Amino acid sequence: MAESTFAGHRLVVAHDVVRATEQSAKRRARIKEQEDFAEKLVKKLDGQDEGLSEKGRRASDRGAYSRFTRSIAEAELTRFIKADYESEIFSYWLDEEAILKAERFDGKLALVTNVQDFSAEEVVLRYKALADIERGFRVLKSDLEIAPVYHRLPDRIRAHALICFIALVLYRVMRMRLKEHGSKASPKTALEILNRIQKHKATVGTKEFIGISKTTREQLDLFSALEIVAPK
Repeated sequence: MAESTFAGHRLVVAHDVVRATEQSAKRRARIKEQEDFAEKLVKKLDGQDEGLSEKGRRASDRGAYSRFTRSIAEAELTRFIKADYESEIFSYWLDEEAILKAERFDGKLALVTNVQDFSAEEVVLRYKALADIERGFRVLKSDLEIAPVYHRLPDRIRAHALICFIALVLYRVMRMRLKEHGSKASPKTALEILNRIQKHKATVGTKEFIGISKTTREQLDLFSALEIVAPK
């Protein structure tokens, strides 16, 4: 934790060594995936030059440029991987300076504030709490798909807010339990998998038969992780 001034305000910088290591490793792994893809394109081009043909359309250097640049753009790595368009044959290079510059910022959180009565640690904690609230709103809009509803009466406004709050609490509890049991599924994925269970009701004469579809091992594992009794 360090503190300085910027534009007349307090500048608080926090550094997490573990997070920095993880971020750098993930970036390097993503870059390696693109390098492997480039090697695959080069191998196909070299094979054609040696008279070895493969199934599908004939590859070209321009086509390799197009596929590679699209791939690195989708991976959001255009800052670090540069295709050499001036070369007659397909080639690329890594901007090691840009990679090292990005790694210098890994694990760091820089905050500018005009609050004077909080310590640097309190500033960081308050910001993280705010970020957690913002993530909650994103979950409500995306995973939980809470659609906008316009109310006029105060009781209905409070009821709608309460429903949203309860849904978010249940989502957080699901995420916590899944993580504690080592499940890799997110709450959204878990709900999608469990939503496949169907309840059937059939009436034959005066008799009524009720049952559910056969549950899979994956669904039973999710019930166990969520500490919920599986339906019979």
